[in-house]
Amino acid sequence: MSAILTGVALQLAAVAFFVAMDTTTKLMAADYAIGQLIFARFLGHVLLVALLLRVFTGALPWRSRAPGLQAVRSLCLASANYLFSHALAHVPLADATAVNFASPLFTVAMAAVWLQEKVSPRRWLGVAVGLLGVGVALRPPFLTGGPLPHWAIVLPLGTALLYGVYQILTRKLASVDDPRTTILHTGLAASALSTLAQPFVWQTPTGWGWAGLLALGALGAVGHGLLVLAFARAPASLLAPMSYTQLIWAVLASMLVFGDQPDRFTLLGAAIIAVGGLLVAWPSRRAPRRPA
Repeated sequence: MSAILTGVALQLAAVAFFVAMDTTTKLMAADYAIGQLIFARFLGHVLLVALLLRVFTGALPWRSRAPGLQAVRSLCLASANYLFSHALAHVPLADATAVNFASPLFTVAMAAVWLQEKVSPRRWLGVAVGLLGVGVALRPPFLTGGPLPHWAIVLPLGTALLYGVYQILTRKLASVDDPRTTILHTGLAASALSTLAQPFVWQTPTGWGWAGLLALGALGAVGHGLLVLAFARAPASLLAPMSYTQLIWAVLASMLVFGDQPDRFTLLGAAIIAVGGLLVAWPSRRAPRRPA
């Protein structure tokens, strides 16, 4: 299997773990503060990754050549998680996920500007189509004829922007640090900062509560570990649209776990976004070589 196909497969697996983490977050948000869930998610990530690295490699490669970028990347992810977790407390998982699909579009645009990756006119068209789909998923009253949606539906847009920056930094750091270092640093700055809030939000969990907090850390660690490995093998502008498969899992989780049926605007917006994603992800034809 080529490096690019391996990267795509790793990205697809990562988004499945992210939906499992989001589902667990939504379940636990009814009983625990978002700040406590964020703390558990990132501290669990650091401890699990450190343990696995020590056991399987005999080393703990925490020294980074770009510690500042690693810290910014970690805090971008923590902020994205915080906004999305707040959204999940008020809106269905499928709706929040659909709006969050703006993230791959932001990633493609930033990859062109920041990483100087070549983005064809067709991919730019895909970005525009995808943003149109996000607009539909946001349910503006002039389109639905109904009242304004819950204000929390806009929070995943902030998540999308921050996560786009996180993915770009992941790609940039792939050429600077060992992937193991980046996987470890994913949770370091985030867990350190979220620790400061614990005296104000901590609630001692029950037996199942401990299991849920541990699951948050494990699911996040595995998902972002797969993501780092994916971005070390394939371009950001190609991998970003693979996140659209997340909606399939999010819709299933919404229906089976929470009993939320996605309405036509969620499904229509997601379908338009998927078309944009296909335009972005479809491989470009190489121009035939001219004979010498």
